[in-house]
Amino acid sequence: MAAFEYIAPVRFADVDHAGIVYYPRYFHMFHVAFEELWRERLGARAYVELLDRDRIGFPAVRAECDYRAPLRFGDMAVVAVSIVKMGGKSIQFRYRVYRERETMDAPRVLCAEGLVVCAVVDLTAFVAVPAPAKVLRLLSDLVES
Repeated sequence: MAAFEYIAPVRFADVDHAGIVYYPRYFHMFHVAFEELWRERLGARAYVELLDRDRIGFPAVRAECDYRAPLRFGDMAVVAVSIVKMGGKSIQFRYRVYRERETMDAPRVLCAEGLVVCAVVDLTAFVAVPAPAKVLRLLSDLVES
């Protein structure tokens, strides 16, 4: 299993008065990495097309995050996305946020680890449905063993 990784700078708007990433901003990082996963695998407008054309959505039905080490303004955040489980009508995404290494021999520092369970939803009827085969194929390499 190889995780999908998205790298982004920690911006001033991400931090609180203490100078560390304000805790709800991690959930924003998770969602941005989720969107970037679709962009990389299907193209620039892929997620919007999945929503609008295919009428398939992935609303979060559960979200949690454990905070391990601080990220600060100016750090580079590496958001690794993997899949814990692809259920019949839901997908459990794991997000790990690391501080980018300062040198190649430095260890990665895990700053936060989250889990977001998304229902697979037919957006026309707004009911849970089995994930389409193309979605399962697209994400299968991210499933943790």
